[in-house]
Amino acid sequence: MELTGRVVALTGAAHGIGAAMARRFALERTAGIVVSDLDGEGARRVAEEITGRGGRAIAVTANAASKKDIRMVVDLAREAFGPVDLFCANAGVAFGTGVHAADTQWEQSWAVNVMQHVHAAQAVLPEMLARGDGHLLITASGAGLVGAPGDAPYTVTKHAVIGLAEWLATTYRTRGIRVSALCPLGVRTAMLEPGIAARHPTALAIAGAAPLLEPEEIAAAVVRGLAADEFLILPHESVRHDFARKAAAPDAWIAHAANRKG
Repeated sequence: MELTGRVVALTGAAHGIGAAMARRFALERTAGIVVSDLDGEGARRVAEEITGRGGRAIAVTANAASKKDIRMVVDLAREAFGPVDLFCANAGVAFGTGVHAADTQWEQSWAVNVMQHVHAAQAVLPEMLARGDGHLLITASGAGLVGAPGDAPYTVTKHAVIGLAEWLATTYRTRGIRVSALCPLGVRTAMLEPGIAARHPTALAIAGAAPLLEPEEIAAAVVRGLAADEFLILPHESVRHDFARKAAAPDAWIAHAANRKG
């Protein structure tokens, strides 16, 4: 998808990757961008930065885990700029906990890391299908392809959302809908950097698996991936290599991952 003249809506866009994508998309002369986040003030700052540079953007406080809020974001985009052409479901949560994580952590991981994307698809697909055009960008993770040692809820839900992305892509491709799953590894964001500072095993494993990238580098990779109609957008090339190794020899991959964890 070329972004010029397109209407874009993003969740989790007040900081990190989401904010970087919103800013980068604006450089592509989009028709309008809806910047949404649970941090409404942060979303407002990003939108004002875009409009201050001559772009078109509005901000809204929204909970990505809420079906009602996702629909509100889509409705606001339509009212302000027109029907959504690209929906970027970007919000995510991670707790760094194992299989014995609290039920609330499992539930929140599922609500944000999986159901957010279900709600987004439900909200935008009817109009996209009616005009035979549209794109869903799902921020997953390299962890959804090759795992994240020490964090069970994150790994499981990111695997699940890649499965959802694949289902959406195969189900709706012939009707003009494109789907991309963004799968970075370590990125310098508020989600990862505190874990590195605290020397949490999961954060250290992710940081050690590939060079840490800046959010702006991820945003640039997204623009390239959208233009190339890529299903898997892999800013870290090592993820492609490791995913291929895992698919070719899963038993050997599990042994390798277990040894690396140890």
